[in-house]
Amino acid sequence: MPSEPPVLPSRLGGNVADGEAGQHAGTGPEALFSLRNRLALVTGSSRGIGLVLAAGLARHGAAVVLNGRHRPTLEEAAGTLEGAGARVHVRPFDVADPDAAEAGIAAVEREIGPLDILVNNAGLQHRAPLENFPAAEWERLRRTNLDSVLFMGQAAARRMIGRGRGKIINIASVQSELARPNIAPYGATKGAVKMLTRGMATEWARHGLQVNAIAPGYFATELNRALVEDAEFTAWLARRTPAGRWGRTEELVGAAVFLASDASSFVNGHLLAVDGGITACL
Repeated sequence: MPSEPPVLPSRLGGNVADGEAGQHAGTGPEALFSLRNRLALVTGSSRGIGLVLAAGLARHGAAVVLNGRHRPTLEEAAGTLEGAGARVHVRPFDVADPDAAEAGIAAVEREIGPLDILVNNAGLQHRAPLENFPAAEWERLRRTNLDSVLFMGQAAARRMIGRGRGKIINIASVQSELARPNIAPYGATKGAVKMLTRGMATEWARHGLQVNAIAPGYFATELNRALVEDAEFTAWLARRTPAGRWGRTEELVGAAVFLASDASSFVNGHLLAVDGGITACL
């Protein structure tokens, strides 16, 4: 099933101005999940899950920085969010390049404000029998799915540590825990994201950072188009998943807001599965 476009209210509070990013939103019950006056960067956010997550963070008050490699698609995505009332910035750079990641984060902090939230969402898939899996595709998967998490996490943490606060959310997968034919290298990268998340939390929690991961199950996205259109696979998935269906991308927003907000102030190194129960049962 196709994913629905992100929906935002017509007005959002808490646009980030100079010196505002990172301030706490207050002490009332709504403030626990408020992202007002926070600045969030979401990688791979020109479409799909990344764009939906960016829209969700904006809906809860954050100003968002969209990142990808192609400015035109980012500008189009930004226009959609701006039309719904969000404050959006666009910064195209290659998150799998350590120098570009450092320069990109530095530019965001210099030109927009201190980064409060980093969502490492950039990722790709390639399906092939493992015995014939191309070496070039393995390299591409590793750089995009894993190297980018390390390089962006390092660049953000170097600045967050000095401020004594920060949220890093890595997008893992149910393939961080489960294997399926023809995607072993993808699963390997996502398993590594799980352990890198725990390593980041182990080293950076004492500096006031919370580093966690979201493990989506099977969601109807462009990345999964071939499976969504495969009636046999969809029928299998409905039987295998306790919820009995594909996930809707907007169902990931709650997890992201929780991990990005003060509500998760003592949650660290956690892999939060949003999967309809597929990892809970045989």
